[in-house]
Amino acid sequence: MYKYLFGPVPSRRLGMSLGVDLVPKKVCSLDCVYCEVGRTTKLSVDRQEYINSDCIKDELKDYFDNNPAPDYITITASGEPTLNLHLGEIIDFIKAVKPDMSIAVITNGTLLYDKKVRKSLMKADLLLPSLDAATDAGFRKINRPAKDLKVEDCIQGLISLSKEFKGTMWLEVFILPGYNDNEEELIELKKVILQVNPDSVQLNTLDRPGTVPNLRGATRDELQKIVDFWQMDKVEIIAKVKQTDKTQSYRKDTKSAIFETVSRRPCTLEDLMEMLGLKSEEIKIHLDALDAEGKIDKVEEERGVFYQMKNKNEK
Repeated sequence: MYKYLFGPVPSRRLGMSLGVDLVPKKVCSLDCVYCEVGRTTKLSVDRQEYINSDCIKDELKDYFDNNPAPDYITITASGEPTLNLHLGEIIDFIKAVKPDMSIAVITNGTLLYDKKVRKSLMKADLLLPSLDAATDAGFRKINRPAKDLKVEDCIQGLISLSKEFKGTMWLEVFILPGYNDNEEELIELKKVILQVNPDSVQLNTLDRPGTVPNLRGATRDELQKIVDFWQMDKVEIIAKVKQTDKTQSYRKDTKSAIFETVSRRPCTLEDLMEMLGLKSEEIKIHLDALDAEGKIDKVEEERGVFYQMKNKNEK
C-alpha cells in the first residue's frame, strides 16, 4: 500500500491520473467550505518539507516498475502542494525517470506571489490553479484563507505565473450558489480572468460532500448563465467523469488502492469501478471488508452513496 500515491483515479479533466500527495491531511493555506478532503487542520502559508522527498521518490519508482503508465502524474495533496519545499525536486525526478510522462499540478494558487513557488512549477506540462473569488469579501466567505493571505496578492501571483509559464494553464473557478455567484463577484472575476488569459477557464461546482452542511452545487443552467454573462472565449463547464474505454486494471492490490483513494476524498462505487477497471461485485467485496474492519463510512449525497475514511475521532 502506498502512503503518498493514490489511484490512478478517473479525473474529469485528466483521464486516468496517478495522484502524488505532497503534504499531510490537511495542511492548507485555505479552508474552503466546499473542500472534499475535509476541514483544514493546519491553516498556514509556511513552506516546509512536510514529507521527505526520498520517500515520495521511492514510491514513484516502485509504481513505475510495477504498473502501467497513467495518462497523467498529478501533483496534488490532501491540502496545498506548493507548501512543500521540495515540489520542484519531485517534478525534476519524474521528468528524469519518465521524460515522456505528462505532469499536472493542481494548486489553489495562493502562494504564486512567491517567485520560488513559480520557479518550481516551470517544468510541469499543465497547471491547474483555482480562483473562486476576486473580492476580499468573497475570498473570505468561500475560501476562508490563512490570516496572512490577501486576495490581491493571490491575483497578482496568478498574473505573474501566466507571463512566465510556457506550458498549458487551465484556471478553475468553483461556483457555489449564495457564495460567489453574485453579479459583483462575477464582474471582478472576469476582470482577473482577462488579465491572466489562461488556455481554458473551467467552471466547477459541488460534486462530493463539503465541509459545511447543506451546501448545494450549481445547476447546469446556473453555470451556463455565468458563461453567458461573462461572454468570454475559452470558458467551459466541466462535465461529469467520462467512462473510459480502457479495460485494463490499473492496480492489482485492489483493497489497498480503494482505501488509499477513499482516505483522501470520498468516492462512489462508480468512481472506484472507473479507477480499477473492475466490476461492481468485486469492488463491493473489498468495500464490505473495509466497512467490517471499521475503516470506512458511507455518506448519502445527491450524486449517490460516497465511501470515505472513518473519522478517527468517532467512538
